[in-house]
Amino acid sequence: MLNVTVLCVGTLKEQFLRDAIKEYSKRISGYASLTIKETKTDRELIPNLPKKAFKIALCVEGKQLSSEELASKLDELPTRGISEIVFVIGDSDGMGEDVKASCDLRLSFSKMTFPHQLMRVILLEQIYRAFTIINNGKYHK
Repeated sequence: MLNVTVLCVGTLKEQFLRDAIKEYSKRISGYASLTIKETKTDRELIPNLPKKAFKIALCVEGKQLSSEELASKLDELPTRGISEIVFVIGDSDGMGEDVKASCDLRLSFSKMTFPHQLMRVILLEQIYRAFTIINNGKYHK
């Protein structure tokens, strides 16, 4: 089973976002172990990046993948001996170049800008969608 961590700056304030995260976390738990870690500042991100994990920085200049391509990426990691993946979300000012350089992939969900707190929900939805694609579930259809 893949271990997925979402590492992000700041805490969620809005209840509706916490509710959405709780729902997608529950859905993901059928496919992977999920941990959400919050840091207070961007500077705390690098010390929280596991060395052996495949690390993905969410940033606007990153590579855009379709849902199917993200699913394929998640599906191939265990065959490469990788059992842990970390998605990194910065704060409203983005994240430092040092954090991005510490990651294996820079991923962009769009050229548009999304609130970093809402990005957590969008990311979890896409992780859940990826697992349903991998497992031929009905959600993606």
